[in-house]
Amino acid sequence: MSHLPKPDASLFLASSVHDMKNSISVLQDTIRRLLLKAPPDECGEYREMSQMLYETQRINGNLIQLLTLYKFGHDLYPFNPETQEIAEFARSAVSHVTPLLTSRQIALEVEIDSDCYWEFDADLVNGIVVHAMNNAVQYTRDALHLQIAPVDDALEIRIEDNGRGFPQHMVDDGIAAMRGINFSTGSTGLGLYFAAVVAQMHCNRKERGSIRLENGGKLGGGCFILRLP
Repeated sequence: MSHLPKPDASLFLASSVHDMKNSISVLQDTIRRLLLKAPPDECGEYREMSQMLYETQRINGNLIQLLTLYKFGHDLYPFNPETQEIAEFARSAVSHVTPLLTSRQIALEVEIDSDCYWEFDADLVNGIVVHAMNNAVQYTRDALHLQIAPVDDALEIRIEDNGRGFPQHMVDDGIAAMRGINFSTGSTGLGLYFAAVVAQMHCNRKERGSIRLENGGKLGGGCFILRLP
């Protein structure tokens, strides 16, 4: 009788994550279509559907991050930095969150240099920006600000809100803030960890990308900053 090969648990987990991601994507698209068809003033369940869209987008984003991290660890991700037109990149990122912003009546101001071009992996950076904006939706009062511009020989992408801001320990601790799980909020630090890994994959003239958290900015709330050399 032949023996079965030793199972690779990580492969089964990656496959399960992929299946869950596909199912959540279908649910997310369905909720988005329903929101577009339902005028806020005429649908009593509009707010509940808006919350469902936020939750499905958050879960889908986390699953994509987990799957991508798996591919990083197994050298399966085709890291491909290419020159991007910043205006087009911003339009693409914003299109992913527009239905959620509309349903929550959150204003978004976008500030970019229309003639700016930069080299980075668009899929990975798009994932970071969309995740950061989705996260900001949960904490802002009614406004977000996306700014993309060269600053000190790096491309700086800022996502700001007008909420209460980040807890001071997260601002002070930096990378250390990604460690551990906060059982009271359900935060795992996955989004920050993923952003930090992707940022450091981008390297130019021995300078690597980075992330940081601040409070203040133009809207007075939390600020997530991604810098790409």
